[in-house]
Amino acid sequence: MKFLILSDIHGSAACLETALASFEKEADSIILCGDYLNHGPRNPLPQGWDTKKTAELLNQRKDKIICVRGNCDSEVDQMMLNFPCLNAYTTLAIPAPAGLRRLFIHHGHLYSREELSSWLPKGTIVISGHTHVTVMEEEAGLFYFNPGSISLPKCSDGNTCGILEIENDTVKVSLYTIEGKLLREHNFSQSPRQLC
Repeated sequence: MKFLILSDIHGSAACLETALASFEKEADSIILCGDYLNHGPRNPLPQGWDTKKTAELLNQRKDKIICVRGNCDSEVDQMMLNFPCLNAYTTLAIPAPAGLRRLFIHHGHLYSREELSSWLPKGTIVISGHTHVTVMEEEAGLFYFNPGSISLPKCSDGNTCGILEIENDTVKVSLYTIEGKLLREHNFSQSPRQLC
């Protein structure tokens, strides 16, 4: 099973089309970490900004989408999108060696690492966006993955997205450019210390 992980689209239909063309055929589901249509008052208009087309592209894939609300998402955005996009977080349990591993998906603006480490079991993979900066690191028994932004990057990795792959007894998270170039990956071959 493969999940395409996208965050901080901010209405860029062009960047969304590029990411989908690169990865959609191999992805079973799409995880969206928020900030779908609105570019936000602190950001410039991204390349290929077209909120109606962005909404159409996402709505065409509504049956494959797992998502959360970003700080730029509102009730107006929900009116444009045909899937529920205003939840603060969601969790999934995925197969892992010797049991299940939890995924905690949120945008990144509401919950601190300190809060998450007090709530979540060791071995949880925390997926978020918001900062537009890529992250792949472990801290206090949790693994943090931020795929960056597909449209408005704020780090040297550029326009990026992620793939979460579950195959046999391995779980792997990978960071890619939206054009399909692999930048980094991390394998979770050992079972989590505490199951969800």
